[in-house]
Amino acid sequence: MPINKAHLSIPLTTKALLAATLMLSSAAYADFNHSSWDSLLGKHVTMTNGGKASRVNYAGMKADKAKLDSYLAATSNVSQSEFNGWSKDEQLAFLINVYNAGTVDLVLTKYPNIKSIKDIGGIFGSPWKQDFVNVLGKKRSLDDIEHNLIRGSGRYNEPRIHFAVNCASIGCPALLNDAYTGSKLDKQLEQVTSKFLADSSRNRLQGNTLEVSPIFKWYKEDFETSWRGTKNLEGFLGRYSSSLGLNKSQAADLKSGKTKISYTDYDWKLNKK
Repeated sequence: MPINKAHLSIPLTTKALLAATLMLSSAAYADFNHSSWDSLLGKHVTMTNGGKASRVNYAGMKADKAKLDSYLAATSNVSQSEFNGWSKDEQLAFLINVYNAGTVDLVLTKYPNIKSIKDIGGIFGSPWKQDFVNVLGKKRSLDDIEHNLIRGSGRYNEPRIHFAVNCASIGCPALLNDAYTGSKLDKQLEQVTSKFLADSSRNRLQGNTLEVSPIFKWYKEDFETSWRGTKNLEGFLGRYSSSLGLNKSQAADLKSGKTKISYTDYDWKLNKK
């Protein structure tokens, strides 16, 4: 191969800068384009109660079904090897978006003739166990995406995903009206977690008892994994004491285990607008 003399004249610092720029460009390119999903969310999801909840215009989503189908087709084309080349944040943002888009797609198979997503499964089935989402080379259920790819992989150790993946129910944390992206993931997860815990209809202190969503009971082990130094549920909730409306004394009681924790009811009605 002939030597390009022009390369020899470039100072070393300039070469290093060019290499770094190329590396940054490659990293940015690796982030999957979620713009079509982001557009659907911005158009058909309304944040309510100061961002603590949201409602979905499923009729509007149904009218834009072709766009949703196109997005899910694009996500289904991502190979395992391509996915493996992304950062953890890019991977997790991708899986959250696929889960949420898949949930909307599932609701639309029966909408408007359902009052709850649980109606889709019927008496003997479960909407979360139906294999219908093509992702990473396999047709998967919502349970498979959440409990195996996200929670069961051991790769992410991210308890805040429980406030990002949406089950199309009023009791569920809000479906954010923005797509998750690797570059903004930590900020977005912090936002939805704080907002959910600030919702007194689902989380509140009553006397010496902290009543919280049953999400914390169903997935308690996920809040006991030493995520950012929190080794138990009390420690996790203590990180968000201000969102919960606790004063310093109440926050100290929670972290020391003096506060009793109980669980509120879960509203499975469809989160429709």
